[in-house]
Amino acid sequence: MPPVLIAGAGPSGLALALWLARAGVRPRIIERETARPNTSRAIAVQARTLEFYRQLGIADEVIGQGLRLEALNFWVDGKRVTRLPFGDLARGKSPYPFILMLSQAQHERLLEEALARAGVTVERGVTLESFELAREGVRAQLALPGGGHERCEARYLAGCDGARSVVRHGLNAAFPGGTYAHLFYVADLDARGPGADGELHVALDDAGFLAAFPLRGDGGAPAGEGRVRLIGTVRTGPAEGTTTDSAASFGWDDVDKAALARVGVTVRNVRWFSTYRVHHRVVDRFRDGPVFLVGDAAHIHSPVGGQGMNTGIGDAVNLAWKLAEVVQGRAPASLLDSYAPERRGFATRLVATTDRLFQIATRDGGLARWVRTRVVPNVVPRLFDTGRGRDYLFSTVSQTRIQYRASALSQGHAGALRAGDRWPWISASAGADDSFAALAQRRWQGFAWGPASAALNDVRAVCARRNVPVQLLPWPAEAEAANLEQGAFYLVRPDGYLGFVDARPHPDAVDAYLARHCTPAG
Repeated sequence: MPPVLIAGAGPSGLALALWLARAGVRPRIIERETARPNTSRAIAVQARTLEFYRQLGIADEVIGQGLRLEALNFWVDGKRVTRLPFGDLARGKSPYPFILMLSQAQHERLLEEALARAGVTVERGVTLESFELAREGVRAQLALPGGGHERCEARYLAGCDGARSVVRHGLNAAFPGGTYAHLFYVADLDARGPGADGELHVALDDAGFLAAFPLRGDGGAPAGEGRVRLIGTVRTGPAEGTTTDSAASFGWDDVDKAALARVGVTVRNVRWFSTYRVHHRVVDRFRDGPVFLVGDAAHIHSPVGGQGMNTGIGDAVNLAWKLAEVVQGRAPASLLDSYAPERRGFATRLVATTDRLFQIATRDGGLARWVRTRVVPNVVPRLFDTGRGRDYLFSTVSQTRIQYRASALSQGHAGALRAGDRWPWISASAGADDSFAALAQRRWQGFAWGPASAALNDVRAVCARRNVPVQLLPWPAEAEAANLEQGAFYLVRPDGYLGFVDARPHPDAVDAYLARHCTPAG
Protein backbone atom coordinates (compact mmCIF):
# COMPACT_ATOMS: atom_id res chain seq x y z
CA MET A 1 0.00 0.00 0.00
CA PRO A 2 1.57 3.32 -1.03
CA PRO A 3 1.75 5.85 1.79
CA VAL A 4 0.54 8.63 -0.52
CA LEU A 5 -1.50 8.41 -3.73
CA ILE A 6 -1.19 11.56 -5.85
CA ALA A 7 -3.84 12.19 -8.50
CA GLY A 8 -2.48 14.53 -11.16
CA ALA A 9 0.99 15.05 -12.60
CA GLY A 10 1.00 18.77 -13.26
CA PRO A 11 3.57 20.98 -11.52
CA SER A 12 1.83 20.67 -8.12
CA GLY A 13 1.59 16.89 -8.20
CA LEU A 14 5.12 16.48 -9.51
CA ALA A 15 6.56 18.84 -6.88
CA LEU A 16 4.69 16.99 -4.13
CA ALA A 17 5.93 13.62 -5.38
CA LEU A 18 9.51 14.84 -5.79
CA TRP A 19 9.75 16.29 -2.27
CA LEU A 20 8.29 13.09 -0.81
CA ALA A 21 10.65 10.89 -2.81
CA ARG A 22 13.69 12.93 -1.76
CA ALA A 23 12.50 12.56 1.85
CA GLY A 24 12.46 8.78 1.51
CA VAL A 25 8.68 8.39 1.07
CA ARG A 26 7.77 6.62 -2.16
CA PRO A 27 4.43 7.98 -3.43
CA ARG A 28 2.30 6.63 -6.25
CA ILE A 29 1.49 9.34 -8.79
CA ILE A 30 -1.11 8.82 -11.52
CA GLU A 31 -2.12 11.02 -14.45
CA ARG A 32 -5.13 10.57 -16.72
CA GLU A 33 -3.36 12.02 -19.77
CA THR A 34 -1.22 9.54 -21.65
CA ALA A 35 1.42 12.15 -22.53
CA ARG A 36 2.51 15.55 -21.26
CA PRO A 37 0.80 18.44 -23.08
CA ASN A 38 3.25 20.31 -25.31
CA THR A 39 1.60 23.72 -24.94
CA SER A 40 3.20 26.28 -22.66
CA ARG A 41 0.21 27.23 -20.43
CA ALA A 42 1.59 28.71 -17.16
CA ILE A 43 4.98 30.32 -17.78
CA ALA A 44 6.01 32.44 -14.77
CA VAL A 45 8.22 30.80 -12.16
CA GLN A 46 8.61 33.06 -9.13
CA ALA A 47 11.59 33.45 -6.80
CA ARG A 48 9.98 31.53 -3.93
CA THR A 49 9.41 28.55 -6.19
CA LEU A 50 13.05 28.67 -7.28
CA GLU A 51 14.07 28.77 -3.62
CA PHE A 52 12.09 25.58 -3.05
CA TYR A 53 13.73 24.07 -6.13
CA ARG A 54 17.13 24.94 -4.72
CA GLN A 55 16.24 22.87 -1.66
CA LEU A 56 15.56 19.99 -4.05
CA GLY A 57 18.78 20.62 -6.00
CA ILE A 58 17.12 21.45 -9.32
CA ALA A 59 16.99 25.27 -9.36
CA ASP A 60 20.01 25.72 -11.64
CA GLU A 61 18.66 23.17 -14.10
CA VAL A 62 15.27 24.88 -14.23
CA ILE A 63 16.80 28.35 -14.63
CA GLY A 64 19.02 27.08 -17.43
CA GLN A 65 15.96 26.19 -19.50
CA GLY A 66 14.12 29.50 -19.02
CA LEU A 67 14.42 33.18 -19.71
CA ARG A 68 14.95 35.77 -16.98
CA LEU A 69 12.38 38.55 -17.10
CA GLU A 70 14.24 41.81 -16.52
CA ALA A 71 11.66 44.58 -16.96
CA LEU A 72 7.98 45.49 -17.23
CA ASN A 73 6.66 48.03 -19.75
CA PHE A 74 3.30 49.80 -19.69
CA TRP A 75 1.78 51.04 -22.96
CA VAL A 76 -1.11 53.50 -23.23
CA ASP A 77 -2.73 54.28 -26.59
CA GLY A 78 0.25 52.90 -28.50
CA LYS A 79 2.96 54.71 -26.51
CA ARG A 80 5.35 53.19 -24.02
CA VAL A 81 4.76 55.33 -20.91
CA THR A 82 6.75 53.43 -18.31
CA ARG A 83 9.59 50.92 -18.12
CA LEU A 84 10.19 49.31 -14.73
CA PRO A 85 13.46 47.33 -14.43
CA PHE A 86 13.37 44.38 -12.06
CA GLY A 87 17.13 44.13 -11.54
CA ASP A 88 17.46 46.04 -8.27
CA LEU A 89 14.12 45.09 -6.74
CA ALA A 90 15.31 41.99 -4.89
CA ARG A 91 18.91 42.89 -4.19
CA GLY A 92 19.74 41.27 -0.84
CA LYS A 93 16.27 39.66 -0.61
CA SER A 94 16.59 36.45 -2.61
CA PRO A 95 19.20 34.56 -4.60
CA TYR A 96 16.75 34.77 -7.52
CA PRO A 97 15.98 38.47 -8.15
CA PHE A 98 13.90 37.91 -11.29
CA ILE A 99 10.86 36.16 -12.72
CA LEU A 100 11.73 33.12 -14.80
CA MET A 101 9.78 32.61 -18.00
CA LEU A 102 9.55 28.87 -18.66
CA SER A 103 7.05 26.90 -20.68
CA GLN A 104 4.94 24.64 -18.49
CA ALA A 105 5.67 21.78 -20.87
CA GLN A 106 9.41 22.20 -20.23
CA HIS A 107 8.79 22.78 -16.56
CA GLU A 108 6.85 19.54 -16.17
CA ARG A 109 9.47 17.63 -18.15
CA LEU A 110 12.24 18.80 -15.82
CA LEU A 111 10.22 17.88 -12.73
CA GLU A 112 9.27 14.48 -14.12
CA GLU A 113 12.88 13.71 -15.03
CA ALA A 114 14.01 14.67 -11.52
CA LEU A 115 11.27 12.48 -10.09
CA ALA A 116 12.42 9.55 -12.23
CA ARG A 117 15.97 10.02 -10.94
CA ALA A 118 14.49 9.76 -7.44
CA GLY A 119 13.01 6.39 -8.39
CA VAL A 120 9.36 7.31 -9.00
CA THR A 121 7.63 7.01 -12.38
CA VAL A 122 4.43 8.81 -13.34
CA GLU A 123 1.75 6.27 -14.24
CA ARG A 124 0.18 7.83 -17.31
CA GLY A 125 -3.22 6.95 -18.66
CA VAL A 126 -4.42 5.98 -15.17
CA THR A 127 -7.59 7.79 -14.06
CA LEU A 128 -8.95 8.19 -10.57
CA GLU A 129 -12.64 7.33 -10.94
CA SER A 130 -13.75 7.45 -7.32
CA PHE A 131 -12.57 6.92 -3.77
CA GLU A 132 -13.88 6.28 -0.30
CA LEU A 133 -12.49 6.62 3.19
CA ALA A 134 -11.19 3.38 4.64
CA ARG A 135 -10.01 2.31 8.08
CA GLU A 136 -6.35 2.80 7.21
CA GLY A 137 -6.76 5.78 4.86
CA VAL A 138 -8.48 5.77 1.45
CA ARG A 139 -9.60 3.15 -1.05
CA ALA A 140 -9.52 4.38 -4.67
CA GLN A 141 -11.02 2.99 -7.86
CA LEU A 142 -8.64 3.45 -10.80
CA ALA A 143 -9.23 3.03 -14.55
CA LEU A 144 -6.16 1.61 -16.30
CA PRO A 145 -4.91 2.35 -19.84
CA GLY A 146 -5.89 -1.06 -21.22
CA GLY A 147 -9.50 -0.74 -20.08
CA GLY A 148 -9.10 -2.59 -16.81
CA HIS A 149 -9.70 -1.38 -13.29
CA GLU A 150 -7.79 -1.50 -10.03
CA ARG A 151 -8.61 -1.03 -6.38
CA CYS A 152 -5.84 0.92 -4.70
CA GLU A 153 -5.50 1.57 -0.99
CA ALA A 154 -3.29 4.37 0.32
CA ARG A 155 -2.75 6.03 3.66
CA TYR A 156 -3.26 9.49 2.17
CA LEU A 157 -4.72 10.88 -1.07
CA ALA A 158 -3.60 14.19 -2.59
CA GLY A 159 -5.87 15.71 -5.22
CA CYS A 160 -3.59 17.59 -7.61
CA ASP A 161 -6.02 16.99 -10.47
CA GLY A 162 -6.86 20.53 -11.55
CA ALA A 163 -9.87 22.79 -11.66
CA ARG A 164 -12.27 19.93 -12.48
CA SER A 165 -10.86 17.82 -9.67
CA VAL A 166 -12.37 14.37 -9.16
CA VAL A 167 -11.00 14.46 -5.62
CA ARG A 168 -12.75 17.74 -4.81
CA HIS A 169 -16.02 16.45 -6.25
CA GLY A 170 -15.58 13.22 -4.28
CA LEU A 171 -15.39 15.25 -1.09
CA ASN A 172 -18.49 17.25 -2.08
CA ALA A 173 -16.45 20.34 -1.27
CA ALA A 174 -17.93 23.70 -2.15
CA PHE A 175 -15.92 25.78 -4.64
CA PRO A 176 -17.39 29.30 -4.26
CA GLY A 177 -16.37 32.20 -6.46
CA GLY A 178 -17.23 33.47 -9.90
CA THR A 179 -16.34 33.86 -13.56
CA TYR A 180 -15.22 37.05 -15.30
CA ALA A 181 -17.46 38.34 -18.07
CA HIS A 182 -14.86 38.63 -20.81
CA LEU A 183 -13.62 35.81 -22.97
CA PHE A 184 -9.81 35.63 -23.00
CA TYR A 185 -7.34 34.22 -25.44
CA VAL A 186 -3.83 32.91 -25.05
CA ALA A 187 -1.40 32.53 -27.93
CA ASP A 188 2.23 31.56 -28.37
CA LEU A 189 3.80 33.09 -31.43
CA ASP A 190 6.97 34.21 -33.15
CA ALA A 191 7.11 37.99 -33.34
CA ARG A 192 9.32 40.99 -33.85
CA GLY A 193 9.27 44.63 -32.78
CA PRO A 194 9.60 46.52 -29.49
CA GLY A 195 7.08 44.21 -27.82
CA ALA A 196 9.22 41.16 -28.60
CA ASP A 197 12.43 42.35 -26.94
CA GLY A 198 12.56 39.86 -24.05
CA GLU A 199 10.65 42.04 -21.59
CA LEU A 200 7.04 42.06 -20.37
CA HIS A 201 4.71 44.48 -22.15
CA VAL A 202 1.21 45.38 -20.91
CA ALA A 203 -1.33 47.53 -22.75
CA LEU A 204 -3.59 49.74 -20.64
CA ASP A 205 -6.24 51.30 -22.85
CA ASP A 206 -9.68 50.79 -24.38
CA ALA A 207 -8.41 48.06 -26.68
CA GLY A 208 -8.88 45.61 -23.81
CA PHE A 209 -6.38 43.85 -21.62
CA LEU A 210 -3.30 42.67 -23.47
CA ALA A 211 0.00 41.36 -22.09
CA ALA A 212 3.01 40.10 -24.07
CA PHE A 213 5.33 37.80 -22.12
CA PRO A 214 8.72 36.77 -23.47
CA LEU A 215 9.49 33.11 -24.00
CA ARG A 216 12.81 31.51 -24.68
CA GLY A 217 13.10 30.70 -28.37
CA ASP A 218 14.99 27.93 -30.12
CA GLY A 219 18.06 30.12 -30.46
CA GLY A 220 18.15 31.46 -26.88
CA ALA A 221 17.06 34.79 -25.45
CA PRO A 222 15.24 37.07 -27.90
CA ALA A 223 16.50 40.52 -28.79
CA GLY A 224 13.97 42.48 -30.81
CA GLU A 225 12.74 39.29 -32.43
CA GLY A 226 11.66 36.20 -30.55
CA ARG A 227 8.92 34.07 -29.08
CA VAL A 228 6.05 35.73 -27.21
CA ARG A 229 3.09 34.60 -25.12
CA LEU A 230 0.03 36.84 -25.57
CA ILE A 231 -2.87 37.02 -23.14
CA GLY A 232 -5.72 39.28 -24.12
CA THR A 233 -9.46 39.85 -24.11
CA VAL A 234 -11.85 38.99 -26.92
CA ARG A 235 -14.14 42.02 -26.94
CA THR A 236 -16.78 40.53 -29.18
CA GLY A 237 -17.70 37.05 -28.06
CA PRO A 238 -20.23 34.83 -26.39
CA ALA A 239 -22.11 36.23 -23.46
CA GLU A 240 -21.13 35.30 -19.96
CA GLY A 241 -22.36 31.86 -19.01
CA THR A 242 -22.11 30.31 -22.48
CA THR A 243 -20.32 27.02 -22.92
CA THR A 244 -16.69 26.37 -23.67
CA ASP A 245 -17.75 24.89 -27.02
CA SER A 246 -19.13 28.22 -28.21
CA ALA A 247 -16.04 30.01 -26.95
CA ALA A 248 -13.88 27.60 -28.94
CA SER A 249 -15.41 28.93 -32.19
CA PHE A 250 -13.18 32.01 -31.90
CA GLY A 251 -9.78 31.83 -33.49
CA TRP A 252 -6.74 33.94 -34.20
CA ASP A 253 -8.55 35.80 -36.97
CA ASP A 254 -10.95 37.21 -34.34
CA VAL A 255 -8.16 38.86 -32.32
CA ASP A 256 -7.92 42.66 -32.50
CA LYS A 257 -4.66 43.12 -34.44
CA ALA A 258 -4.65 46.87 -33.74
CA ALA A 259 -4.16 46.06 -30.07
CA LEU A 260 -1.00 44.12 -30.94
CA ALA A 261 0.38 47.06 -32.84
CA ARG A 262 -0.21 49.26 -29.80
CA VAL A 263 2.29 47.20 -27.78
CA GLY A 264 4.80 46.97 -30.59
CA VAL A 265 4.19 43.33 -31.57
CA THR A 266 4.36 42.24 -35.21
CA VAL A 267 3.33 38.61 -35.60
CA ARG A 268 5.40 36.31 -37.79
CA ASN A 269 3.91 32.93 -36.91
CA VAL A 270 1.22 31.63 -34.54
CA ARG A 271 2.29 28.42 -32.78
CA TRP A 272 -0.69 27.90 -30.48
CA PHE A 273 -4.00 29.61 -29.80
CA SER A 274 -6.76 28.95 -27.30
CA THR A 275 -9.65 30.76 -25.64
CA TYR A 276 -10.83 30.41 -22.08
CA ARG A 277 -12.78 32.03 -19.30
CA VAL A 278 -11.10 33.17 -16.10
CA HIS A 279 -12.51 32.02 -12.77
CA HIS A 280 -11.79 33.05 -9.20
CA ARG A 281 -12.61 30.37 -6.64
CA VAL A 282 -11.30 28.91 -3.38
CA VAL A 283 -12.50 25.57 -2.02
CA ASP A 284 -14.20 25.65 1.38
CA ARG A 285 -11.75 23.11 2.83
CA PHE A 286 -8.30 21.95 1.77
CA ARG A 287 -8.47 18.74 3.78
CA ASP A 288 -10.96 16.09 4.80
CA GLY A 289 -9.34 13.43 6.97
CA PRO A 290 -6.66 11.62 4.92
CA VAL A 291 -7.59 13.53 1.72
CA PHE A 292 -5.93 16.80 0.68
CA LEU A 293 -6.55 19.28 -2.15
CA VAL A 294 -3.56 20.93 -3.81
CA GLY A 295 -3.14 23.58 -6.52
CA ASP A 296 -5.95 24.26 -9.00
CA ALA A 297 -8.08 21.61 -7.31
CA ALA A 298 -8.26 24.00 -4.35
CA HIS A 299 -8.03 27.49 -5.86
CA ILE A 300 -8.16 29.15 -9.26
CA HIS A 301 -7.80 32.82 -10.09
CA SER A 302 -6.83 35.34 -12.73
CA PRO A 303 -3.41 35.23 -14.40
CA VAL A 304 -2.41 38.61 -12.90
CA GLY A 305 1.10 38.38 -11.49
CA GLY A 306 1.78 34.82 -12.60
CA GLN A 307 0.73 33.41 -9.22
CA GLY A 308 -1.42 30.34 -9.90
CA MET A 309 1.10 27.61 -10.65
CA ASN A 310 3.52 28.94 -8.02
CA THR A 311 0.78 28.87 -5.40
CA GLY A 312 0.07 25.24 -6.25
CA ILE A 313 3.75 24.36 -5.88
CA GLY A 314 3.75 26.20 -2.55
CA ASP A 315 0.80 24.02 -1.48
CA ALA A 316 2.73 20.93 -2.53
CA VAL A 317 5.87 21.82 -0.57
CA ASN A 318 3.85 22.76 2.52
CA LEU A 319 2.03 19.43 2.46
CA ALA A 320 4.97 17.25 1.38
CA TRP A 321 7.29 17.87 4.30
CA LYS A 322 4.46 17.36 6.79
CA LEU A 323 3.40 14.08 5.17
CA ALA A 324 7.01 12.91 5.16
CA GLU A 325 7.44 13.72 8.87
CA VAL A 326 4.23 11.90 9.81
CA VAL A 327 4.66 8.88 7.52
CA GLN A 328 8.19 8.28 8.78
CA GLY A 329 7.18 8.62 12.41
CA ARG A 330 9.06 11.81 13.15
CA ALA A 331 5.95 13.83 14.03
CA PRO A 332 2.42 13.23 15.30
CA ALA A 333 -0.44 13.09 12.81
CA SER A 334 -1.67 16.40 14.23
CA LEU A 335 1.11 18.12 12.25
CA LEU A 336 -1.09 17.67 9.16
CA ASP A 337 -3.77 19.85 10.75
CA SER A 338 -1.66 22.92 9.91
CA TYR A 339 -1.78 22.41 6.11
CA ALA A 340 -5.31 23.65 5.49
CA PRO A 341 -5.25 26.85 7.58
CA GLU A 342 -1.79 27.84 6.34
CA ARG A 343 -2.50 27.41 2.65
CA ARG A 344 -6.19 28.32 2.52
CA GLY A 345 -5.51 31.59 4.31
CA PHE A 346 -2.97 32.58 1.69
CA ALA A 347 -5.09 31.38 -1.25
CA THR A 348 -8.08 33.41 -0.05
CA ARG A 349 -6.01 36.59 0.21
CA LEU A 350 -4.39 35.96 -3.15
CA VAL A 351 -7.66 35.42 -4.99
CA ALA A 352 -9.08 38.61 -3.48
CA THR A 353 -5.99 40.60 -4.51
CA THR A 354 -5.73 39.27 -8.05
CA ASP A 355 -9.47 39.74 -8.47
CA ARG A 356 -9.19 43.45 -7.68
CA LEU A 357 -6.21 43.90 -10.02
CA PHE A 358 -7.86 41.95 -12.79
CA GLN A 359 -11.03 44.01 -12.51
CA ILE A 360 -8.94 47.17 -12.94
CA ALA A 361 -7.19 45.71 -15.98
CA THR A 362 -10.29 44.43 -17.76
CA ARG A 363 -13.37 46.34 -16.63
CA ASP A 364 -15.20 48.59 -19.07
CA GLY A 365 -16.14 52.19 -18.29
CA GLY A 366 -14.63 55.62 -17.86
CA LEU A 367 -13.44 55.19 -14.28
CA ALA A 368 -11.67 51.91 -15.04
CA ARG A 369 -10.00 53.46 -18.08
CA TRP A 370 -8.85 56.45 -16.02
CA VAL A 371 -7.25 54.12 -13.46
CA ARG A 372 -5.54 52.08 -16.19
CA THR A 373 -4.28 54.94 -18.30
CA ARG A 374 -3.52 57.61 -15.69
CA VAL A 375 -3.21 56.18 -12.21
CA VAL A 376 -1.26 52.97 -12.84
CA PRO A 377 1.44 54.40 -15.16
CA ASN A 378 2.02 57.30 -12.76
CA VAL A 379 1.73 55.62 -9.37
CA VAL A 380 3.59 52.36 -9.98
CA PRO A 381 6.91 54.02 -11.02
CA ARG A 382 6.77 56.17 -7.89
CA LEU A 383 6.41 53.04 -5.79
CA PHE A 384 9.57 51.71 -7.40
CA ASP A 385 11.39 54.89 -6.43
CA THR A 386 11.12 54.06 -2.71
CA GLY A 387 12.94 51.25 -0.95
CA ARG A 388 9.80 50.16 0.86
CA GLY A 389 7.81 50.15 -2.36
CA ARG A 390 10.42 48.07 -4.18
CA ASP A 391 10.54 45.58 -1.32
CA TYR A 392 6.76 45.29 -1.23
CA LEU A 393 6.34 44.83 -4.98
CA PHE A 394 9.05 42.20 -5.25
CA SER A 395 8.10 40.28 -2.13
CA THR A 396 4.44 40.19 -3.17
CA VAL A 397 4.94 39.06 -6.75
CA SER A 398 7.80 36.69 -5.89
CA GLN A 399 5.76 35.10 -3.05
CA THR A 400 8.66 35.62 -0.64
CA ARG A 401 6.22 37.69 1.41
CA ILE A 402 4.10 34.65 2.32
CA GLN A 403 4.10 34.04 6.07
CA TYR A 404 2.35 31.72 8.51
CA ARG A 405 2.42 33.83 11.67
CA ALA A 406 -1.11 32.76 12.62
CA SER A 407 -0.30 29.06 12.29
CA ALA A 408 -0.45 26.68 15.22
CA LEU A 409 3.14 25.78 14.30
CA SER A 410 4.39 29.35 14.84
CA GLN A 411 5.62 30.38 18.27
CA GLY A 412 7.67 33.37 19.42
CA HIS A 413 9.57 36.29 17.93
CA ALA A 414 12.84 38.19 18.17
CA GLY A 415 12.55 41.82 17.15
CA ALA A 416 10.77 42.21 13.81
CA LEU A 417 11.27 38.56 12.80
CA ARG A 418 8.44 36.30 13.90
CA ALA A 419 7.73 32.61 13.82
CA GLY A 420 5.91 31.87 10.58
CA ASP A 421 8.10 34.24 8.54
CA ARG A 422 10.26 32.97 5.72
CA TRP A 423 13.83 32.35 6.81
CA PRO A 424 15.70 35.45 5.52
CA TRP A 425 18.29 35.14 2.83
CA ILE A 426 21.81 36.42 3.58
CA SER A 427 24.30 36.27 0.74
CA ALA A 428 27.50 34.25 0.99
CA SER A 429 30.55 35.92 2.48
CA ALA A 430 34.21 34.97 2.67
CA GLY A 431 34.46 31.49 4.09
CA ALA A 432 30.71 31.13 4.66
CA ASP A 433 27.78 29.88 2.58
CA ASP A 434 24.63 31.91 2.19
CA SER A 435 21.85 31.37 4.72
CA PHE A 436 19.88 29.10 2.36
CA ALA A 437 22.65 26.53 1.87
CA ALA A 438 21.67 24.50 4.94
CA LEU A 439 18.01 24.36 3.81
CA ALA A 440 18.99 21.72 1.26
CA GLN A 441 18.79 19.24 4.15
CA ARG A 442 14.99 19.74 4.17
CA ARG A 443 14.74 19.05 7.91
CA TRP A 444 14.12 20.88 11.15
CA GLN A 445 17.26 22.77 12.17
CA GLY A 446 18.25 25.55 14.51
CA PHE A 447 20.39 28.65 14.04
CA ALA A 448 21.93 31.21 16.38
CA TRP A 449 24.45 34.02 15.97
CA GLY A 450 26.98 35.42 18.33
CA PRO A 451 29.05 33.97 21.17
CA ALA A 452 27.74 30.81 22.79
CA SER A 453 25.88 31.39 26.05
CA ALA A 454 24.93 28.89 28.72
CA ALA A 455 21.30 29.10 27.57
CA LEU A 456 22.25 28.48 23.93
CA ASN A 457 24.40 25.52 24.94
CA ASP A 458 21.44 24.06 26.84
CA VAL A 459 19.21 24.60 23.80
CA ARG A 460 21.72 22.83 21.60
CA ALA A 461 21.73 19.90 24.02
CA VAL A 462 17.93 19.70 23.91
CA CYS A 463 17.95 19.75 20.10
CA ALA A 464 20.70 17.12 19.91
CA ARG A 465 18.59 14.80 22.08
CA ARG A 466 15.81 15.17 19.50
CA ASN A 467 18.10 14.85 16.46
CA VAL A 468 17.75 18.49 15.43
CA PRO A 469 21.06 20.05 14.33
CA VAL A 470 21.91 23.56 15.52
CA GLN A 471 24.45 25.89 13.92
CA LEU A 472 26.11 28.62 15.99
CA LEU A 473 27.38 31.14 13.45
CA PRO A 474 29.58 34.26 13.46
CA TRP A 475 27.59 37.51 13.13
CA PRO A 476 27.55 38.63 9.46
CA ALA A 477 27.34 42.26 8.38
CA GLU A 478 24.02 41.64 6.59
CA ALA A 479 22.30 40.04 9.58
CA GLU A 480 20.89 43.25 11.03
CA ALA A 481 19.30 44.22 7.71
CA ALA A 482 17.68 40.78 7.68
CA ASN A 483 16.12 41.50 11.10
CA LEU A 484 18.19 38.83 12.86
CA GLU A 485 19.34 39.35 16.44
CA GLN A 486 22.48 38.19 18.19
CA GLY A 487 21.89 35.61 20.87
CA ALA A 488 18.39 34.71 19.61
CA PHE A 489 17.47 31.15 18.68
CA TYR A 490 15.71 30.34 15.40
CA LEU A 491 14.17 26.95 14.67
CA VAL A 492 13.54 26.56 10.92
CA ARG A 493 11.02 24.16 9.40
CA PRO A 494 11.95 21.83 6.51
CA ASP A 495 10.25 24.21 4.06
CA GLY A 496 12.36 27.21 5.13
CA TYR A 497 9.85 28.96 7.40
CA LEU A 498 10.45 29.79 11.04
CA GLY A 499 8.63 27.53 13.47
CA PHE A 500 10.01 28.70 16.79
CA VAL A 501 11.83 31.95 17.62
CA ASP A 502 13.12 33.06 21.00
CA ALA A 503 15.08 36.25 21.65
CA ARG A 504 16.26 34.80 24.98
CA PRO A 505 16.54 31.04 24.47
CA HIS A 506 14.83 28.87 27.06
CA PRO A 507 15.68 25.14 26.77
CA ASP A 508 12.37 24.03 28.31
CA ALA A 509 10.36 26.07 25.80
CA VAL A 510 12.33 24.62 22.89
CA ASP A 511 11.91 21.10 24.25
CA ALA A 512 8.16 21.56 24.67
CA TYR A 513 7.82 22.89 21.12
CA LEU A 514 9.78 19.98 19.65
CA ALA A 515 7.73 17.51 21.67
CA ARG A 516 4.51 18.89 20.19
CA HIS A 517 5.49 19.24 16.57
CA CYS A 518 8.76 17.61 15.65
CA THR A 519 10.97 14.70 16.48
CA PRO A 520 10.68 12.28 19.41
CA ALA A 521 13.47 12.29 21.96
CA GLY A 522 16.32 9.92 21.21
